[in-house]
Parts: sequence; structure tokens; C-alpha cells
Amino acid sequence: MNREQRYTHGLEVLGRVDGEAGQRIVASLADTSPELGHQVVAWAFGDMYDRPELAPRDRQLVTLGVLAALGGCEIELDVHINAGLNVGLTPTEISEALLHTAVYAGMPRSINATLVAKKVFGERGLLPLTNVSGG
Repeated sequence: MNREQRYTHGLEVLGRVDGEAGQRIVASLADTSPELGHQVVAWAFGDMYDRPELAPRDRQLVTLGVLAALGGCEIELDVHINAGLNVGLTPTEISEALLHTAVYAGMPRSINATLVAKKVFGERGLLPLTNVSGG
């Protein structure tokens, strides 16, 4: 595929995974770094997110774990928590993945990521979670 075809394909994948939130991120880059926006669409979504070796929900679990571990990625976490819900993850699965990051990335990063999830779940009318294990 040429550059424009990769971008067009990436827009389709972005729409399926992130919906409007992803498109808002790309649009926010247009006046500062349009090339970065292009790469997000063409490479990250057109090339990487559409690879058949992992299901979209599995890719989102990996993405959530990495973003939580990095810290300081609250805007991206918001987008990808929504994306996780869009591709079939449950709020409980997302919460469990973010809890698991505490083991490897520490409590503060796990808590920060979980508070972003709380915001997203609240916006989507998914609180309170009732299917959470206590032990």
C-alpha cells in the first residue's frame, strides 16, 4: 500500500477501535505535528493494530498495561480504556488488568490508571462494578 492507502486503512481501524476519541487525538495534532497524526493512523493503527496475530481485545489489554506502567499517560489511558470497552473488554477485566500492573509498575501507577478507568466507567454509566473478587 502507498502512504495514502495506509492512512485510509488506518482510519478504518482507528474508527473500529477508538471511535471518535482516537480521531480527536489525531485532529489535536494537526496544527502542531500533522506527521505524528499521520503516523498514529497509518503505522500504529493501519499496520500494527490490524495484525491478525492478536485479537483487538488482547491488544487493548497489552496497551493498557503498558500505558499504566509508563505513568503520565492519562489522556491515552482514557482513549484506550474506552477502546477496550469498544472491543469487548468488560469493566471488570480492565480493572483487573490495571490492578495487575501494581505488581510490576507499582501502586501509584496502578492507582492513577484505575482512577482514569473510574472516570471512563462513570461517563459510560458502568459504575459501580459488582463483579469484583475480594480475594
